[in-house]
Amino acid sequence: MRPATRLIHFDRCPGDPYKPMSTPIYQTATFEQESATEFGAYDYSRSGNPTRAVLERLLADLDGAHRAFAFGSGMAALAAVCRLAGAGGRIVAGDDLYGGSFRLLGKVLPALGIQTVFADASDASAVAAAIRPDTRLVLVETPTNPLLHVADVRAIAEAAHAKGALLAVDNSLLTPYLQKPLDLGADLAVLSATKFIGGHGDVTAGAVAVRDPALAERIAFLQNAEGSALGPFDSWLLLRGLKTLALRMDRQEATARRVAEFLRAHPFVRRVRWPGLDDHPGRAVHMRQARGAGAVLCFETGSFDLSRRVVEGLELFPIAVSFGGVSSQASLPCRMSHASVPPELRSAKAPLPEDLVRLSIGIEDPDDLLEDLGRALARAGGEAGGSR
Repeated sequence: MRPATRLIHFDRCPGDPYKPMSTPIYQTATFEQESATEFGAYDYSRSGNPTRAVLERLLADLDGAHRAFAFGSGMAALAAVCRLAGAGGRIVAGDDLYGGSFRLLGKVLPALGIQTVFADASDASAVAAAIRPDTRLVLVETPTNPLLHVADVRAIAEAAHAKGALLAVDNSLLTPYLQKPLDLGADLAVLSATKFIGGHGDVTAGAVAVRDPALAERIAFLQNAEGSALGPFDSWLLLRGLKTLALRMDRQEATARRVAEFLRAHPFVRRVRWPGLDDHPGRAVHMRQARGAGAVLCFETGSFDLSRRVVEGLELFPIAVSFGGVSSQASLPCRMSHASVPPELRSAKAPLPEDLVRLSIGIEDPDDLLEDLGRALARAGGEAGGSR
């Protein structure tokens, strides 16, 4: 089945004789056992829950994985993946990551004996050069958040595997509907399911998909041992959101293209970042490994004050730190989602422009969004005296 069909037609409730059209919510902590010496399929919801099991099987199917695992947040999913490096291990990470990822890598993992070095993930040779014998994990985003750089997953996977390291790809911006990192050679695909998977801004969740059975067992152990698994009601919310993933992402990407082209032609906009544009430096690589460009884009005005006024002047783009919902959103990453990025890294290796505006495109009427952006830019530009 093609992805859009697969999102609707799956085993919703294995073994249920009543065949409900919606997966039941098994809102229970424990399950009665048949005897005092033998466990049934489920015993305690931290270790396994029927609602979460349906979700995890669907996620694995979408990613072409052996198994997938649902976590309480994207950061919980990423933390489990980083645990694979082990004490004394080293991680090579891309230098443009979500701010929370920098916090985990720089302030939490060192206390566990795991060190991280950063490299430009859009340059596979730079990543390869950073991998040493003690490197156990390479972690990249593609496209990156928020600069929308593109990493060549196949090339980086070859470099990592040649030196005995695993490759994890954060696929939050595209989801397996548009990009399948495991098919490109990655060992683990991780994402924040809070974003496009849920799609409605009403659930916090994360996911990890793994193709190798032995590696899957390691993730399963960590999920159970640390109690980071997603609860049954939140699992049900993700199952509901997944049913419209294809419709939402197709609509959002089509609107994102119109928004990107509108902004690129606007006199108050200096630069637009979106991998679907023909002048994006990573477009060729991106289109080799993905089916679409997604619905997150960024632009720069040349002035932080001008960008702030634009964001604050928007009416249909609430100011919010997340992305991927049915409602369009706007933010200033440098002051919001990426405020925790160390200044020395931000300035030396991956400059994060102060005037960068990130837009997450929703499912509203495209003309309404363009009119809103036009009004906000005109007002902000007028207040700035028409200069950039």
